[in-house]
Amino acid sequence: MIKQAKFVTSVADASKMPDYGVPEIAIAGKSNVGKSSFINFMVNQNKLAKTSQEPGRTRLLNYFDINNGEYYFVDLPGYGYAKVNKQEKQKWGGLIENYLRTSNRLINVFVLVDMRHEPTDDDKMLINYLYSYNIPFTIIATKADKLSRAQQQKCLSVIATALCVG
Repeated sequence: MIKQAKFVTSVADASKMPDYGVPEIAIAGKSNVGKSSFINFMVNQNKLAKTSQEPGRTRLLNYFDINNGEYYFVDLPGYGYAKVNKQEKQKWGGLIENYLRTSNRLINVFVLVDMRHEPTDDDKMLINYLYSYNIPFTIIATKADKLSRAQQQKCLSVIATALCVG
């Protein structure tokens, strides 16, 4: 149970990642999938992680202390659509990959996918990357509140098939 959460730091370079000596759970997903909203929901705070209607607002690794150092959420930049140039997107991709490859404390990656849409090639590429490096992950479908119960079941089946899980 999450009793306390606070923002700690942002990092633009994976070589400068802090090591707090406790487990980390990364929050990953395409731009505007709801990563910041998910963090806010999980910690029961409306404004801990900054949310935006504009895709690609998270451009750094953002560290959130959960339960006074019990573990950390690490909010990763979104991949896919964002109103930035190709060079900036590549920089984010490198930052995400360096974090996933070098974090000594990473215990799970929460991969968020928008339930209303079939997973993208970027989603599939991330899942394949996590599989290939034996990085534990959990797929979390977001935006369920926008669909009926029947639509949710259908969409979950599409996601499971597309990502070869379930």
